[in-house]
Amino acid sequence: MAEATKKTFGKSTREVPHHSQKAKKWYPAEDEVQPKKVRKTIRASTPRASLQPGAVLILLAGRFRGKRVVLLNTLPQGVLLVTGPFKVNGVPIRRVNARYVIATSHKVDISGIDTKKIEEISGEKYFAREKSEKKSGEEAFFKQGEKPEKKKPSSSRAADQKTVDKALLSVIKKEPFLTSYLGSTFSLRKGDRPHEMQW
Repeated sequence: MAEATKKTFGKSTREVPHHSQKAKKWYPAEDEVQPKKVRKTIRASTPRASLQPGAVLILLAGRFRGKRVVLLNTLPQGVLLVTGPFKVNGVPIRRVNARYVIATSHKVDISGIDTKKIEEISGEKYFAREKSEKKSGEEAFFKQGEKPEKKKPSSSRAADQKTVDKALLSVIKKEPFLTSYLGSTFSLRKGDRPHEMQW
C-alpha cells in the first residue's frame, strides 16, 4: 500500500496522498455493477414440537390443500416430507412448507418403513428437475401449434411410492376409520371456529 508523504508549504505541513490514492480525473460513462449486499443469514430451522415423524397433517395450501397426509421426515429450511398414502387420497411423496400445515394429535407408526429409503427420498437430488433437451430452432418452430406432452412420473419414483405406501397401509388398515379419515378432505363451514378446535 502506497503511503502519503508529508510536505511543508510555508509555515504549515500537510500530507500529500500518493498518486494512486488521488481522485480520478475521469469516471466511466456507465455505472460499475456492484454486488448486492445480503444482510440475511441462513439459520437452521427448528421444526415445531408437534411436527414429529408419523404425525397426521392437514395441508393448507397448494394443489392438495385440505388433504390429510402422514409426515415422514423433517428436512432443512422448514420443509417437510409427506405422503398420502397415494392409494388412500392421491397425495404422492412430496415436500411441503411447514408453515402451511396443521399438525393433528393423531400419529401413525412409521417404524415399518425402511429408514434408508426415507433418507434417499429426503436427499436434494431426488426432487431435482431433469434437464430437457433443447430443440433446434426449426423443430421448435413446427412444434409451436402442438400441445405439450404430459410429464409422466419416473418408474423409480413410482416404485419408491409403492414401497413406502405398502408399509404404511398395513398399519393404517389395522386402525378402524383411519383409512376414511385420511381419505376425507378438511374444510371449514359457516360458524366453525378453528381457534377453538382441538386438532
